Amino acid sequence: MKDSLRQQFERLAMRLHELDATLADPAVASDMKRYRALAREHAEVSGLVERFRRFQQRERDQSAAQGMLTDAVNEPEMAALAQQEISEAQADIERLHFELQTALLPRDPDDERNAFLEIRAGTGGDESALFAADLARMYLRHCERHGWRTELLSESLSDLGGYKELVIRIEGDGVYARLKFESGGHRVQRVPSTETQGRIHTSACTVAVLPEADEAEEVTLNPAELRIDTFRASGAGGQHVNKTDSAIRVTHLPTGIVAECQDDRSQHRNKAKAMAVLTARLRDKDRNERAAKEAATRKGLIGSGDRSDRIRTYNFPQGRLTDHRINLTLYKLQAVLDGDLDDVTAALQAAQSAEQLAALESGDA
Repeated sequence: MKDSLRQQFERLAMRLHELDATLADPAVASDMKRYRALAREHAEVSGLVERFRRFQQRERDQSAAQGMLTDAVNEPEMAALAQQEISEAQADIERLHFELQTALLPRDPDDERNAFLEIRAGTGGDESALFAADLARMYLRHCERHGWRTELLSESLSDLGGYKELVIRIEGDGVYARLKFESGGHRVQRVPSTETQGRIHTSACTVAVLPEADEAEEVTLNPAELRIDTFRASGAGGQHVNKTDSAIRVTHLPTGIVAECQDDRSQHRNKAKAMAVLTARLRDKDRNERAAKEAATRKGLIGSGDRSDRIRTYNFPQGRLTDHRINLTLYKLQAVLDGDLDDVTAALQAAQSAEQLAALESGDA
């Protein structure tokens, strides 16, 4: 490990002592907002320091085993034990070194935010809309697995029971960090239920995952730049839906970006939710424009943010899922569609970390 990296972790150890003292101060405990922020930092720093101490211990173990190996010239059994300890310690040192490096990489400030998940049917007509429904089910089940809360904000149903468009709000720890790589074009290859000749069809949907803006950021919208329309909600809902114009559509006039919400009986609450979606879409637009400028000469491993990119294929005849950005292929399609996305999201996060490390080592970052 480089000396500069060791020094960073030693400084973190000093910071941990400072946090211990600060959190013990009764005045800090009385300010819950500050206390929670410091407690989160303490949990993060203590985990890093503990891992660094483990790294140092395994270095000492390896050094001791090498000394034992030198002394065990005429003791084959002792030499074999020493060699085994050296190998095991080296494996631990390499793993911990990678984990420590990764922990210090720049973080996306939006990673801990809640998110809006948008799914839209694309090419393929009714089959695309049915695939959109399959994707919605996949993500909802994935959310259940992680204990995240979900809220349907708007939906547009197709004739055969699929979705032309769907917007879901997801709330939980690290939601955006886990789901942000889902943005892009999702392609499906399968025999539709309406196909009489048994031919495989290809259709597609687009997925967008947007970080939810802070409430303070929502008030920056200029009311003069907004057009707010009310309309009658569609879909299930009984007599209320048929009689009350409670659904809200908000249009940001300078950009033409539109958001709507119709899930609540209250026009006021629908407006608040639509404004939250609009803010997230505007932030995403700004974010993509900045990313395009910063990365004009090179495209990132995980994708450029261009949602026309085909990022993943779901091949039903072969039971195969392929993520084209990192050449990941899994033959567990049904498990993934049932919400088991962890292997995919973990591989995408690892690929991003590896790319960031490579950029740091080459001096590009």
